[in-house]
Amino acid sequence: MTIEETSRAIAPSLTKRLLGRLVDSMLKLPGDTVPYSIRRDLPVPMKDGATLLGNLYQPSEMSGPMPVVLVRSPYGREGVIPMGEVETLARRGFQVFVQSCRGTFGSGGQFRAFTTEREDGLATLEWVRAQSWCDGRVATKGASYLGHTQWAIAPFADPPLVASSITVAASRIITGFYDRGAPQLEVALEWVRLVSKKDSGFRPLIASLLPDPARARKFEQVARSLPLQAADVALTGEEVPFWREFVGHAEPDDDHWDVGDFSNVDLAGMPPTNMVTGWYDLFMRGQLADYTRLREAGVEARLTIGPWGHGRPDLSGAAVRSDLIWLGHYLLDGPAPEGPPVRFFLQEADEWIETDFWPPRGIGSTALYLHGDASLSDQPVDHPADAVTSFTYDPADPTPSAGGAMLSVTSPMRVDNRHIESRSDVAVFTGPSLAEYLDVIGTVVAEIRVRTSRPHADLFVRLCDVSPDGRSMNVTDGIRRLSPKSVPAEDVEVDGDGTLLVTLELMPTAYRFRKGHRLRLQVSGGAFPRYARNLGNGQPMASATSWETCTIELLHGGSNSSCLRLPVQADRNA
Repeated sequence: MTIEETSRAIAPSLTKRLLGRLVDSMLKLPGDTVPYSIRRDLPVPMKDGATLLGNLYQPSEMSGPMPVVLVRSPYGREGVIPMGEVETLARRGFQVFVQSCRGTFGSGGQFRAFTTEREDGLATLEWVRAQSWCDGRVATKGASYLGHTQWAIAPFADPPLVASSITVAASRIITGFYDRGAPQLEVALEWVRLVSKKDSGFRPLIASLLPDPARARKFEQVARSLPLQAADVALTGEEVPFWREFVGHAEPDDDHWDVGDFSNVDLAGMPPTNMVTGWYDLFMRGQLADYTRLREAGVEARLTIGPWGHGRPDLSGAAVRSDLIWLGHYLLDGPAPEGPPVRFFLQEADEWIETDFWPPRGIGSTALYLHGDASLSDQPVDHPADAVTSFTYDPADPTPSAGGAMLSVTSPMRVDNRHIESRSDVAVFTGPSLAEYLDVIGTVVAEIRVRTSRPHADLFVRLCDVSPDGRSMNVTDGIRRLSPKSVPAEDVEVDGDGTLLVTLELMPTAYRFRKGHRLRLQVSGGAFPRYARNLGNGQPMASATSWETCTIELLHGGSNSSCLRLPVQADRNA
């Protein structure tokens, strides 16, 4: 079936054109725009008989076949996401085909998150290349789930894609929902709420992204409810297949999600790849690992890391500006991107740094030890071997979360943590006032020697920046879920007396601790509702209805010293 038989080209309405100018202004996009037309609801057949729908954006002055930017999304072909991901390109002369994923916005079949994007994506790529308006060259673009749909086809495309632009997404996307065994409850519930609006149109989707106190109270109530299996109905009024799978396959050794894991695929077929992420994005750790793998495989790749969180407008603007240069170079013969391949923002220094590597060369390591008097010092611990700091984690009154890498665009990324640090279930260790500024660039590692009264426990560690006025602002953090199934492991050693040495990598960062500030380390048994409560009894996440408290002891003395290892910039020009 030809395109002429399925749809006719329609120029965008005056309202859409005005909204486009507004989006360009909000995203600070440079360059002139050109007129374009849209062909809607083009049917693309899948191998199992389902039909997926797509919209084609074409320059009005197009005189023959052109390259295509392919965007595959579960969030619709019209509205806020296409405005940023698709129409910004169309206004600058790109030909773009945006398709609704299976089971969303009129596309046939059932939406099963992360499970069918490889087959559907490759079938769509084959179809696009066979159309008279495509010259055979195809690139991909998109953020978050739209980044996952790129990973689902980019390593397998034959012939290869021309280029890809992956924003805030990792090759193993499920890491954004489980962090070292701890289910990211708030992220999952936020996404359930978002995808439950997937066929409700533009306004309900926008409304779901705006602050709403009543909705926040309901969210808190749902997050505390047990069993968690029915939380989707309590939150949205309907069963959401992804939620049932999320709570039903939460064990670390569950292979349910392997079908959507592309972290170990052969990268020989990967195209030149542009990546954009933020220091407070939930997929950032995985995306930095992906960038390293691409470079090691000889793939041309660029990386930008800014002071951003997932889905924030400033991140979206930076990503679109970067994509216009990247895709313009590969598809429209525009100039190549300038400068070294890695560009990252040094927080609190208000400085962008360009380098050839991530992490940059010249990074050393400084150890700070956790002392029994709640200090954090570069001096080794001289306490008795049995010196401990202990606290009790109670799931009935869980240690709250504040800030960090979240899915919600309204949640603050950095907050004052003093209300958390004053709790009895949080151990706090504070260093001296800095005589000079300290640049920490890379992955902070906490080596914590710990004993737990129960084999099922969480260890949450957070590094904060304490200013002279006493504010304690979060910088980076990490969590490890401990259980008989996951211990011992590469990052958890077990001593003969049952003491655990947990080597916990916090989220990578680039941060300047200013002169006169102090470093502070928090250690606790959780961060709720960001992470699901560890109920202490090993009951399945979906059906658990009871809990037990857990006492956690941090060891300080002799060979049992716990410490924090900081990646410190020794010489930026090395």
